[in-house]
Amino acid sequence: MEENNNSFADILQSIKAFLRGIFDISTGTDRYATIEDIKAGIDMKGQNAWILIFSILIASTGLNVSSPAVVIGAMLISPLMGPILGMGLSLGINDVDLLRKSLKNFGVMVVLSLTTSFLFFSIPLFKTETPELIARTAPSVLDVIIALSGGLALIIALSRRNRSVNTIAGVAIATALMPPLCTAGFGLATGHWAYFGGAIFLFSINTIFIASATYLVVKFLKFPLKEYADNNREKKISQVLTFIVMLIFLPSVYFFYKLYKKSDFEQKVNAVLVELKEDKGISILDVRTNYRSKQIEFAVLGKSLKSEDVNWIKKKMSSLGYEDVKCEIMQDMENQETMSRLNEIENSYLTTQQLLFKKEEQLLNKDKEIYELKNKLSANINVSFVDLSKEIKSLNDKIVEVTYFSSLTTDFKKIDTIPNFILKWDKKVSSSEKTKETEKYKKWLTQKLNSKNVVVKSE
Repeated sequence: MEENNNSFADILQSIKAFLRGIFDISTGTDRYATIEDIKAGIDMKGQNAWILIFSILIASTGLNVSSPAVVIGAMLISPLMGPILGMGLSLGINDVDLLRKSLKNFGVMVVLSLTTSFLFFSIPLFKTETPELIARTAPSVLDVIIALSGGLALIIALSRRNRSVNTIAGVAIATALMPPLCTAGFGLATGHWAYFGGAIFLFSINTIFIASATYLVVKFLKFPLKEYADNNREKKISQVLTFIVMLIFLPSVYFFYKLYKKSDFEQKVNAVLVELKEDKGISILDVRTNYRSKQIEFAVLGKSLKSEDVNWIKKKMSSLGYEDVKCEIMQDMENQETMSRLNEIENSYLTTQQLLFKKEEQLLNKDKEIYELKNKLSANINVSFVDLSKEIKSLNDKIVEVTYFSSLTTDFKKIDTIPNFILKWDKKVSSSEKTKETEKYKKWLTQKLNSKNVVVKSE
């Protein structure tokens, strides 16, 4: 029995050692070098300032054309994470001077970003609202998860001095920081104060969670605390910074809870409406929810809903944990005017799709034509020009220069590509010798290039 217990304990120890080997992040951590790396990236001036401005312009362009690829590309070169990492690090190692420096540069970063995006979106051509912009006007629980995960990944990678840090940093910023700042600039430029407020709120939450992730990892990895000559001052600074951490952390937990409840409310509303839709055989359009007032708004196409159906929605939401839900339903969607409008929109959509299909077909034909022309051009000379020119020179060292180009000719039935060579001779070579040698080179190049249309001239 004792042997079995020892065997079981050995197995548990082996499993623990295996899992520790997989998930351990303390081994191999270069704490002092990581601190220096973060400090080096805090300053928002010089090259960093200009890189930030240009990356904001690229990101604003990506948001303006609804291109996530362009936005993410801009984030890969952005230095936004420096001051935020500095704030998390300073709180983790009790460095009040580093905290002041980080806050100062964070303010510079925000002002530069807002100013750049404001100027960009102030141009009338770029004031169009796009889905990518609207998506950054209100935070959700997913944004918090992305910011926290990105911050954790970033500081862990930095602590390992991993070569993929830049990529990780870019992705973390792309999903959490720069798009909200650009959207806030859009709100300022267009006078959409709700957009500005929502985007700044989203940016603030993401900043807090990225800094919090840095603080947690710094504390977990036991980075060395800054030492002060005066023990009383050190103790006081430690207490003040601990208070600041709690001041940040507690609201963060509250925000996360509220955003979670908001997302949960929206998901449950959608589930109830899907069930109603399937049961009644109706179409539900333009669903809007307001978690604060517990209000649901939507329009119905098809059968009109009765008071019993509205009560069913309220009871269903109550059973899911949300009491006193209000419902506002637009049910005038069956009238002829609305149906006519819907048909008009549908027909317009189909016409647009047909036009787009024709345009795509034309583009494909153009691409095919370009591809065929390129093939003809490349097939026209299937050896390296450098090698060919060397051979020409070796055959007659009186040639001082060789020029090659292709010309296109057509009989309106087909297009031919003709290789042209111009041989420049030494001034001492006579005209008769040039003529004789040119004819020889024409025959030689005709065989060499396997083309009957080679043109050779002499200068």
